[in-house]
Amino acid sequence: MSTIMPMELHTSTNQLTSSKMKNYIFILSIGLAIALLGCGSNSVDVESEYDHEHEDVKVLITGYSDKFELFAEADPFVVGESSSILVHLTHLKNFKPLQDGKVTFSIVVGTNGIRQTAEKPQRPGIYLFSLTPEVAGLGKILVDIETGGAKYQLEVKGIRVSQDEHTAIHQAEAQVPHQTNAIGFTKEQSWKIDFATENPLVEPFGQIIKTAAQIQPNQGDEVIITAKTNGIVSIVEEGLLEGTIVSKNQQLLTISGSGLAENSWNVKFAEAKNNYEKTKADYERMTELFKDKIIPEKELLATKNEYNNAKALFDNMSTHFSSDGQRVVSPFNGFVKQIFARNGQYVEAGQPILIISQNRSLLINADVQQKYAPLLRTIVSASIKTLHNGKTYSIKQFNGKILSYGRSVNPDNFLIPVYIQIDNRADFVPGSFVEIYLKTLSNSNAITVPNTALLEEQGYFFVFVQITPELFEKKEVKIGATDGLKTEILNGLASSDRIVSKGAMLIKLAQAAGALDPHSGHVH
Repeated sequence: MSTIMPMELHTSTNQLTSSKMKNYIFILSIGLAIALLGCGSNSVDVESEYDHEHEDVKVLITGYSDKFELFAEADPFVVGESSSILVHLTHLKNFKPLQDGKVTFSIVVGTNGIRQTAEKPQRPGIYLFSLTPEVAGLGKILVDIETGGAKYQLEVKGIRVSQDEHTAIHQAEAQVPHQTNAIGFTKEQSWKIDFATENPLVEPFGQIIKTAAQIQPNQGDEVIITAKTNGIVSIVEEGLLEGTIVSKNQQLLTISGSGLAENSWNVKFAEAKNNYEKTKADYERMTELFKDKIIPEKELLATKNEYNNAKALFDNMSTHFSSDGQRVVSPFNGFVKQIFARNGQYVEAGQPILIISQNRSLLINADVQQKYAPLLRTIVSASIKTLHNGKTYSIKQFNGKILSYGRSVNPDNFLIPVYIQIDNRADFVPGSFVEIYLKTLSNSNAITVPNTALLEEQGYFFVFVQITPELFEKKEVKIGATDGLKTEILNGLASSDRIVSKGAMLIKLAQAAGALDPHSGHVH
């Protein structure tokens, strides 16, 4: 960046400049001459010749950095004359006003420049400056922002400083937009709503396959717990219902064989416990006798072997059984998805009792028509639209990935399955149905816009194109395919156009309410 020198601080003044005084004296002298001569209908139209002096002509300045939007309205820049500058600064991340921060506004022509610093805004997002340029020519504006302990700079090129006011007004007038169907919507209005603008994307946009899909739990995220013995179910956890949150190793119920004539695990557990305790006592006694060399080592080793076998059997049974029967515990933190057995019900070994699910990841099963079979290997991503609230998500938001697709047709419905795995970070309900847009790879680029930017009127589609950050033009576009989040634009929009991507409906309502003053609510 060129060195700015010299830099001076100027403040606004209410005094008339020498050039304005000369103009006013000239106007008065012409008017006096007309009155004295009584020219009547042949009088000179002085007002039409100098009507520019009374018009409120403003220079509109728009600029963007990666963090901020700048929109400013300024008096035409004239050498030696003070220009008032009304600056609006907006965060691009949420299109809300800059609440606080120090801002320096500079006008630079060549190596000469002037600047002024405002320590805080007049109102949120609004800063006022008054600068008097010293050099005529084509220059630029630099806006330095210090907020939140960070510094940012925004640059706008093509700013002209004129040698005289008459030229400056004509140049400013030439730049004023004159769209007949433009709609005014002030920054103060857009700051109060969910609003955003952005440029259309130019990106690969292949064929979209739209179909229905079902949300299923991921197989590695849930476990079916089965009975390991015959017995009667006894629920230990009070209020154990489907959906109950459980923790790892939490005991949920027991299966007791007490009172059964045959195959009672209570009896088997008691036998294993007694055998373990007996062999343990024998091994401890034999160890003492061996120390005194009363018995040979062979007898000690035989007793130790019996003890180890009894201990292994008892430890294995203790993991899942107690004197009350089989202890059914949760294998991990999760929730009870389904219960198959009621309290007091008799179950047999191998019978499912309940399902515990973590619900951390989900499987999306989409079935597509056979005509799309050649495209399945080119699927690279997908979008999901829930039916209960109409929200659309990209699988990238949930670390989603395409797992596989069927190599044959399902004999039940003659469709080809496609499987997608996602993290369960939204309000997806396993077992429910969703709409899915499968995106295929493409070698050609297309212009796309967010679906929130599109408005439909009787089968025709429109977007609002930004003329200035406070003036928008309604433009008809021809749309192509959509992936649920973005739509391909076939005609009517250029990639350089900046469009309203959020809040388009409110601008339409403003249009229906009538023309708005684009300067209403401003602080001048």
